[in-house]
Order: sequence, then structure tokens, then C-alpha cells
Amino acid sequence: MHPFALLQHTLPQHGLSRLAGAFAASRNRWLKNCLIAAFRQAYCVDLDEFVGQSAADYASFNDFFTRPLLPDARPQPEAPDAVSCPADGTVSEAGPIRHGQLLQAKGRTYSLAQLLADDALANTLSDGTFATIYLAPHNYHRVHAPCGCRLVRSMAIPGRLFSVNAVTAAHIPTLFARNERLVLTLEGSCVFALVLVGAMLVASIRTAWPEGPQSPYREQVAQAWEDVSFERGDEVATFLLGSTVVLLFPPGAVDLLPHVAAGRNVRMGERIGMATPPASAE
Repeated sequence: MHPFALLQHTLPQHGLSRLAGAFAASRNRWLKNCLIAAFRQAYCVDLDEFVGQSAADYASFNDFFTRPLLPDARPQPEAPDAVSCPADGTVSEAGPIRHGQLLQAKGRTYSLAQLLADDALANTLSDGTFATIYLAPHNYHRVHAPCGCRLVRSMAIPGRLFSVNAVTAAHIPTLFARNERLVLTLEGSCVFALVLVGAMLVASIRTAWPEGPQSPYREQVAQAWEDVSFERGDEVATFLLGSTVVLLFPPGAVDLLPHVAAGRNVRMGERIGMATPPASAE
């Protein structure tokens, strides 16, 4: 096993993540300014698209890290049946779900049913299409609806907090199905899933709707929702540091565009696929 991946097993993942979260939430002006300045220098963060142009514009590092986009910075596709990218990041893997298995990295696969912790939903999505998007530290960290939809159910799942970069994806089996995660079942023109995967130093996954599940998740909790809906491009959730999004569609529902492939950078709001009209009844 790669030394970095091996180290992940020995670290106090949750303790380090909560400690990082405490620093990130601090409103001490000196501390948050130092953290923001160091982060911007390390990752060459460009603020041109965002609300706030300097450390002074943010109350904490968390406010900087989860900075919102300026209005109209990311227009949605014009075609009503276009599926837009839910997040900024790099495509880890994308393509068909084969016999209930998803490609994690370099030929390594993992179980859709384990990821979702829901056999019925896994059966609905099996042999469909998926895209896994890794959000690097410098990326925009809010997650948006890829199409108009309503929230059917959320499933908060406790777990480990392995890092989710290319090294760990290649060397830690069933990585995304082992980490803490929030599974959202959504219904638009079809039933699909959006999975937010926690990771090392991810202090929280924050939902955009009131009374959503609060991480860290202490136990597995499923919750049905009514009257929670999103237009395409609406904010769904935010990562406070880290992580990965897995988008899953049922068979025949969405055709991903060719550029949605491993290693390609994507941006929230760009077209990544087209919804396929349902077959007409004979």
C-alpha cells in the first residue's frame, strides 16, 4: 500500500478534522487573516468570481472557504433538458454503473449498494450512469442541483474520514463507501442520487435547506422530506473543507457528454449531460 494511504489508517481522523474545524470557525481577526493569506498563497486562489476580495471581507476562514459566487457568475445552460455540473472540481471517474459496481480508480471498483446504504435505491440506479467529482482545496465548495428536482429523502451515514485524493482513491478499497457521507435521493424527470462524501479535515457538510442533517453523523439516519425542491443551479449543500460528490442516474435517463471523463476539470453550471426523454407508451 502507498505510504500516504497507509498513514491514513493510523491518524485520528475525526479528532484532526474537528480540530481543523475549530480553527476554521475562529473569528479571531489575526488568526483568520493568517489562515486565509497562507491558503491563498499555497493554492493561488482567484477571487474574481466571488463575493469578497480580501481577508478583511470574511469573518472566519470558513466564510472564506465557503465563499459564494457573484450573481450570474455561472449561468446555467439554455437547453431545458441539459444537466449541469453540480460542483467545481476534477472528474475522478465517470461512465456506466456495471452490475451494481462503480469504478473508483485504476480498475478498482466498489459497491453501489454499500455507497447508498439503500438496496432499493441501488436497484433503481444499477446499470445507470455516474460521475464522481473531486473538490480540491482551491475549488469552490458549494454543491448545486444539476436539474430541477425535489428532495425525496436524505440518508446521513457515519464513517471514516480518509482523504479522497487520487492516491487514496487508488489504494484504499471502497473508499467512498467507507467515509462519512450524505446521500440525497432526488426526483426530477427521474429518480437520481447526489452523494456528498466527507473526508479528512472536512469539518462539516452543511445543507442549504432548514433542519437538514447536521454532521458529524453519529448514527445512520434516513429522513423523508416534503416541500423541499430545487431549480437547476440552486444550492443544495456546502462542504466546510474537502471533498467529493458522486452523481448517479438510472439507466437511460441521462447521456453524459464525452468531456466528462477521468482527469478533466469541470465547473459548476456547465453542461455535463442531456436528459433522455422517457420512451412513449405504446
